[in-house]
Amino acid sequence: MRVITGFAKGRKLEQLKGNDVRPTTERVKEAVFSIIQFNIEGRAFLDLFAGSGQMGIEALSRGAARVVFCDSAKESVDIVKRNLKTTKLEEHASVFRTDSPGFLQTTNEKFDLVFMDPPYKTGVLQQCLSCVERVMNKSGIVICESPSDEELPENIGEFVRLREYRHGKIKITTYCHSDYAE
Repeated sequence: MRVITGFAKGRKLEQLKGNDVRPTTERVKEAVFSIIQFNIEGRAFLDLFAGSGQMGIEALSRGAARVVFCDSAKESVDIVKRNLKTTKLEEHASVFRTDSPGFLQTTNEKFDLVFMDPPYKTGVLQQCLSCVERVMNKSGIVICESPSDEELPENIGEFVRLREYRHGKIKITTYCHSDYAE
C-alpha cells in the first residue's frame, strides 16, 4: 500500500495484518480521491475507522489542511502514528483512539470531508450516519464505503445522497448538504 500522489507520493504505508482487517483497495482509494479531488486542498478531513490511516494520509499528501484520524483499536492508532511519521505528515494530524459514533457525538470540531469505512454489516455505519451532520461544514461532503448490496439512507438530516459508485462488491456513497446538491 502506497500514497498515490502529492507530497508523500510513493511512500509505502504499513498495514494491519489479520482476517479482521479489510483495508480500502487501491482501486477504491483512487476512485474516492477522483470524486473529491477538487475539494481537498486546504480542507479539514475526518478519517473515521482509520485502520492504517491511508485515506487521511492521502488527503494530507494532496493538500488537506488537517486530518483527524479515529479508530478504536490500539494497533490501528499505533500504525497511523507510524505512517504519519514515515510520510512526515504528522504536523497537520490528530489521532484519537475512540469509538467513531462517540467521537461524532462529542467533538466540537467541524469538517469539510468525512470518510467512513466501518466494519461491514454491523450497523455502525448507520449509527455514524445518524450523527455525522453535526460535525459537517455546510459545504462538506460525506463519503461512505460499504458493501454494494447495503442500502443507505437517501437523507442524513439536511444532507442528501448525491451519488453512488459501484466497484465490484464495494459501493462508495457521497452525501452533501441539500443547498449544494446538483
